[in-house]
This record gives sequence, C-alpha cells and structure tokens, in this order.
Amino acid sequence: MTQYFVYGRDRDGAGELKGRLTEEHWAFMDRYDARLIARGPTLTADREASTGSLHIIDLPDAGALNMFVYDEPYYLGGAFATVEVYRFVNHTGRTMWEFEHAVEAYNRYLVLTKDAARPLSSEHLIVYGDLFGDDGQVGRAALVEAPDRAAAAALVEAADAEVHPWEFGGRR
Repeated sequence: MTQYFVYGRDRDGAGELKGRLTEEHWAFMDRYDARLIARGPTLTADREASTGSLHIIDLPDAGALNMFVYDEPYYLGGAFATVEVYRFVNHTGRTMWEFEHAVEAYNRYLVLTKDAARPLSSEHLIVYGDLFGDDGQVGRAALVEAPDRAAAAALVEAADAEVHPWEFGGRR
C-alpha cells in the first residue's frame, strides 16, 4: 500500500455543481472509508464556500489511484480546475479521526510548502507528511489546527507557506 495526497482545486463557479454532486461524491468516498487518512474541503477565507477537495488515502497501486482520482464525481462533473496528486509519507502515523488535541476556538487549515527540511512537532498538527512526485520530494502538506492563518503557517515553519482554510469532511 502507498499513501497519496490528492487535492482538487475548484474551478471558478464550481460551488453549485459541487452542491449537486455532494451525495454522489460521499457515496463514492464511502467505498474508500477504511483507506482514508484525511479528507475535507478547503474553503474561502470566510469559510462560506469551497475552494477545493482534499483526500489523503492509502491505495495498493497506480491503477487504484487512477480510479480514485479520475472516477470521482467532482472530477467527472468538471468541478476542478486542477488536481494535484503526490505520494505522501505520513509523519504522524495517524488519521485525522485519531487527532486528540482539538481546541474548540481554533480553526483548521491545509498548509502546503516546498520546504520540508525540518521535522515538525506540535500538538496542533492533525496530520502532516512529505509530498513526492516522479522526480523526488516536492514539499510538505500539513493539516493543522490554529487560531488564525498566520499561526497555521508558523506551525509549519516555512516562509513559502500556502495556507487554505480547511475542515474535516465526509459523513463521520
């Protein structure tokens, strides 16, 4: 089994389409429930609308990965402008559902960076790991809990941090 990071970034105006396809998307994801490490939408700054769809999943091979990415209802429906797929090495060794240090007043974020030189340590890291493409390591992804975007970026300790509001997704 190999872990993968799959992030579909919404095309402009995809919100209504994704709303119509949500139940179909969830039904598709239900088939992968036992293999999901993390899932959920990225959101606008006010957390009112989706900007993307994130899944970190453990799959047996490239064929299973292709089915997961390209048979997914949001993808088939044309909701995404781009889809990023990387191998993922999970440094927390847990799923998002096993995260135990939730702070009620904090928000959750997806933080992407090309800088993956230092190991991270914080009770506010939900899941984090290194991203790999065909040519080797391309960066790091971290799902974090923090009071705001700046604090989320600081947890990852990277000057080039790309921070997206995020929330747990699915039916769980």
